[in-house]
Amino acid sequence: MSELGRLVTELQVHGVRVDPVKGNPGRRGGAGPSDHRALDLDGTTVMVPVYNDASAASPYKLASSGAALAIEGPEQQCSPEITTPREPEFYSLSTTDGISYRSIALLHSKDVLATTLLQTCIRFRDRSQSCQFCAIEQSIEDGALVRKTPEQVAEVAEAAVRLDGVKQLVMTTGTPNSDDRGARLMAETSEAVKRRVNLPIQGQCEPPEDPRWYQRMKDSGIDSLGMHLEVVEPDVRRRILPGKSELSLERYYEAFADAVAVFGRGEVSTYLLAGLGDSKEALLDCSRRLIELGVYPFVVPFVPISGTPLESHPSPDSSFMVDVYQGVAAMLKAGDLRSEQMSAGCAKCGACSALSLFEQVS
Repeated sequence: MSELGRLVTELQVHGVRVDPVKGNPGRRGGAGPSDHRALDLDGTTVMVPVYNDASAASPYKLASSGAALAIEGPEQQCSPEITTPREPEFYSLSTTDGISYRSIALLHSKDVLATTLLQTCIRFRDRSQSCQFCAIEQSIEDGALVRKTPEQVAEVAEAAVRLDGVKQLVMTTGTPNSDDRGARLMAETSEAVKRRVNLPIQGQCEPPEDPRWYQRMKDSGIDSLGMHLEVVEPDVRRRILPGKSELSLERYYEAFADAVAVFGRGEVSTYLLAGLGDSKEALLDCSRRLIELGVYPFVVPFVPISGTPLESHPSPDSSFMVDVYQGVAAMLKAGDLRSEQMSAGCAKCGACSALSLFEQVS
């Protein structure tokens, strides 16, 4: 087993207490790796929770001594060299009409540009229907735009590639009140980006009603597609995703098959949030079916986000995560799916999970 994989699992499950240190401070709220900070451990960049309640009580601490960083905590065999990525240069720029680039897109990990095209969702304001872990609209309070135009995203993407060596773009969206579920906005934005810079792109949205949208997104320049299940057992889906769970698991499997037919095997992925009630067996059974379809199951430990209904929900046990990682990694090897082979996306980046570290040794 990867000792670095075990350590990353521990850090992502428990979070890390931090001293004020130099570098990119990370981010709070919103979609994606919220309340996290990027750390480089022996050259592997990982997103680690630092701003939520769990991290405040973590047995691990990121301490600084001069220019050096170190993890202090329970005895561990792995003591990696630790650095933190610098704040990207594009953060200092603004559009001609005065909008800060960082309110349009953010740096994830060390070389991934990420943006939420629509920072609202049809379900968010009704917590009886919203995904209970979601903090998508919190970013608006911190200055993020409600809706990013294709031209704004393209401008920031060009600058991020030129100034900071960004290697991929991940676009997600809150779900709009339209049958395309955000696919239209994804396609329009991808076309604008590709006109300015040749950057691999992953789009993320719920399955559109009309499967022809998969080809339209592909034709627009989107290289990979993410459609996220999050949780899989029926009772867990109803509890955690009360509105979204109305779209059945079987409907998702149909959508995955349609998407793989367009994007190709290994270019479609889904998030599985471990620790919200799904059993190890359920996560592994779902992953097996996804891999058979050609879909990469990106397994991530649930991390509670401040201000959400699940802000006090416990994180999963690290031994549970290791068991799931090892099982999924073995199936990925048998199915010849590798995160590194993906053109773009969260699984390609891998920073929010230790799965790729287990994948390397399976």
